[in-house]
Amino acid sequence: MLSQQIAKHFEDVMSGNNWTSVNVKTTLEGVDWKLATHKIEGYNTLATLVYHMNYYVHEVIKVLQGSPLTASDKFAFTHPPIENQHDWETLLDQIWKDAALFKTLISDIPDDIWFKDFSDPKYGNYFRNIIGIMEHMHYHLGQIVILKKLIFNTNH
Repeated sequence: MLSQQIAKHFEDVMSGNNWTSVNVKTTLEGVDWKLATHKIEGYNTLATLVYHMNYYVHEVIKVLQGSPLTASDKFAFTHPPIENQHDWETLLDQIWKDAALFKTLISDIPDDIWFKDFSDPKYGNYFRNIIGIMEHMHYHLGQIVILKKLIFNTNH
């Protein structure tokens, strides 16, 4: 029961119907590769933030599938170049694919596992890590919303 609720919470940050009324899918609707890669001095691009948010989802998927945690913060902002619409859509396709798999894997976590160590005791428990990913996504989603407004206002 807990697993299904947490999986739904993740789905809501990705697709909508969450408590904040802001979600990744709606926020990224209409964002093309030029907008996604538009650089405002001192800020990450939208593409970089999208990649960064999904980096941790992608890495935790591996743990939920039985692999050790190998994520490194030094790689969390290093994405393949986005030089055209196809590159941008490839990144978006990956985040939607990872989101669907992550939701399934979360819903399959036995309820008695949530408060056990995640990969290594130094990382805390499963609950802390999975909820932390959603908190992290909301944090960067707020940045994306603000950056979109800044970019739009400077271009129009």
